[in-house]
Amino acid sequence: MPGTIGAARRAEPAILTEQLSKEYGGKAALSDLTMTVPRGQVFGFLGPNGAGKTTAVKLLLGLARPTAGEGLVLGEPLGDVAVRRRVGYLPELFRYQDWLTAEEVLLAHGALAARPSAARRGEAQAVLEVVGLAGRARDRVGTFSKGMQQRLGLAVALLGAPELVVLDEPTSALDPTGRHDVREIIHDLKSRGVTVFLNSHLLGEVEQVCDHVAILRAGRVVAQGSLDVLLSSTGVRIEADGVTSGTLQGLERFGEIFLRGTELQVDGIRRQDIPALVAELVARGAQVYAVESRRPSLEEHFLGLMGGR
Repeated sequence: MPGTIGAARRAEPAILTEQLSKEYGGKAALSDLTMTVPRGQVFGFLGPNGAGKTTAVKLLLGLARPTAGEGLVLGEPLGDVAVRRRVGYLPELFRYQDWLTAEEVLLAHGALAARPSAARRGEAQAVLEVVGLAGRARDRVGTFSKGMQQRLGLAVALLGAPELVVLDEPTSALDPTGRHDVREIIHDLKSRGVTVFLNSHLLGEVEQVCDHVAILRAGRVVAQGSLDVLLSSTGVRIEADGVTSGTLQGLERFGEIFLRGTELQVDGIRRQDIPALVAELVARGAQVYAVESRRPSLEEHFLGLMGGR
């Protein structure tokens, strides 16, 4: 481990963990979490409820101490106080006092983060503009909808131009327009070299914004890597007449085959093998009307790893 951490400190990924574990009362909430989050990337952290995602976030932010294992955030050990000022965080569950204005919420958090007093008001206005609340700076939080409060929470996470932004379900309370706006904010953060660590159960949203993902199940990582690699297997849908179980004998070498009426689905086939499959079907008497190549969605991949649940 010392060699791994030493090399990582020089390369300085945004986050590195190795065998990070946490137990509560002898029960494992997270087991052997080993992952690397590259700098300047959008990293999706996925898993069903109870998989250990929230526990992992608490460990990364220094809000809890690991039972075993270790890690680095922005090149420093977990819990480093100075590093916390370089990290923005939007928790899943948060609440601001109803009687405060949006600007007052941001000024208070700027003070807690030890931002220079002369810069706080300007920074507050800047992040309100980013999240679409520029005209509501003097309005009280109690008048905000749930979606507007979510935007305010995102503004708090962006204070101080953080190098790493940890977002826990940032679009859960937003309508489609709000989700689109958050995606645009995430893309903008990436373009400025900011690392975004995104914890979300909205897999369609994750697939649109993330470069890499890690998928947890029962406290352990069961898959991790770039989306392009994880979703690299190809499927093909073929609409054809004259296809029977006899027609398909020997074609299993192309991939896993499912026949439903006139629709043939082949999963795991290599893209370059699709023409050969179609030619062989025709040679065996099938009449092919349509061929559609596709890769699996993140949701399909996720459900497969969860056992189809």
